[in-house]
Amino acid sequence: MTQKLIGLTIAFTLLTLIFWAVEFLWPSIKGQKKVRKGFWTDVVYWFFTPLISKTISQIAVLIALVPALLMMGRTLNKEAIAAGYGPALSLPPWLQALLILVIGDFIGYWTHRWFHSRRLWAFHAVHHSSKELDWLSSVRLHPVNDIVSRIFQAVPFVMLGFSPVVIAAYVPFLTFYSIFIHANVSWSFGPLRHVIASPAFHRWHHTKEDEAIDMNFAGLLPVWDVMFGTFYLPNHKQPTEFGVHDDSVPESFWGQMMYPFRKRSRSS
Repeated sequence: MTQKLIGLTIAFTLLTLIFWAVEFLWPSIKGQKKVRKGFWTDVVYWFFTPLISKTISQIAVLIALVPALLMMGRTLNKEAIAAGYGPALSLPPWLQALLILVIGDFIGYWTHRWFHSRRLWAFHAVHHSSKELDWLSSVRLHPVNDIVSRIFQAVPFVMLGFSPVVIAAYVPFLTFYSIFIHANVSWSFGPLRHVIASPAFHRWHHTKEDEAIDMNFAGLLPVWDVMFGTFYLPNHKQPTEFGVHDDSVPESFWGQMMYPFRKRSRSS
């Protein structure tokens, strides 16, 4: 635990210095405070998610894998799962990595859209509650949102037999890219705007402005949004208003933890 805390503190310090410099040089919204509203709540998430949510997610993934592995006649011991098995294991690592990126983003696109449905929105609204968006906003994620997303990503990869080593390399890459596309910068990647998710692309997903509501769900490959009619990235314009429309999500960390359950209770 102590080593994890030290590692998270060092990573937070380095990323803060890097993104504060980048957001100062290429801001999407000029003059936004570095220690903006909700900053300290997101600092709590920075430590809570990898230390607590991740542990719960790993247990949930293992529980979800048990019935599927039993039906396939697979061994349930940790060593067998770690070694990998299935059709994908025979592929070269570079092809496995490519397939994981494409398949994972496709699954992520539809999981993300599902969280925008009425049934699950209260959990995902926590992530959208940042009124001033920057790189640290990426970590504001309710544990239920995190757990369900991880299960939907991990189970198919394990069942298909992708190498655990390749999967393990995929996770930190995706985490960093998620941090990057939340940054307060105006980059849209020009001619690659339809190919690779950019900060401009994802910041439109977080806007309260009606024209972009429920758009730009992809985390890495906007081709899914293009294919399914949810792509929105206007030229020479940046979003300026963020958060949820009714402003009902509390500002405090524990308030956000309880918000989806109170919201659902009030709606029932």
